[in-house]
Amino acid sequence: MSLASVQPTVHLVDDEATVRAALEFLLASHGLAVCSYASGSAFLAQLEAGPLAPGCILLDVRMEPLSGLQVHDELVARGVATPVIFLTGHGDIRMAVAALKKGAFDFVEKPFGDAALVERVRDALAVDAAQQQRLQDGDSRGALLAALTPREQDVMQRVAAGKLNKVIADEMNVSMRTVEVYRARVYAKLGVRSSAELATLLARA
Repeated sequence: MSLASVQPTVHLVDDEATVRAALEFLLASHGLAVCSYASGSAFLAQLEAGPLAPGCILLDVRMEPLSGLQVHDELVARGVATPVIFLTGHGDIRMAVAALKKGAFDFVEKPFGDAALVERVRDALAVDAAQQQRLQDGDSRGALLAALTPREQDVMQRVAAGKLNKVIADEMNVSMRTVEVYRARVYAKLGVRSSAELATLLARA
């Protein structure tokens, strides 16, 4: 399934039903898909059941029994890279700043303006989409590289290092014509046209 076919989701975690309802309405009115959780525990339980849909996490700081900060610590421990926006009261700013240092995307202070919140959510969704694209691109490059034969990989590494065909031929104890053939195969399989493009692809992979 392509990334374009997956609708990004705002994962809303807040233990106040009235707040959840208001945020669900706000986000939905801007065309955003929302999945709500009544507690940090419920959210983590869903995480146990399977990976989150791409998107972002809107996380209230003050919740019971697990606070938003505790939930975020658990996300960090599990290596979840989905952008997190904290909803904070005035007294929570210091805690929110500490969370930013642990990788949170941003925090929005209560009472917040609807437009400001939606803008930050869209920013977070854009960041996650970029992350997902990089992962997909990495998977594609990995598949292309895995399709090369060991001999082609040997030539590829030397070509990417900028070595001339004659040098590669001497190092591998083969003819220059053989190196040329392997170089052409590598370029064709990886969809590159030069040693510079090849080096770039390997660096990204």
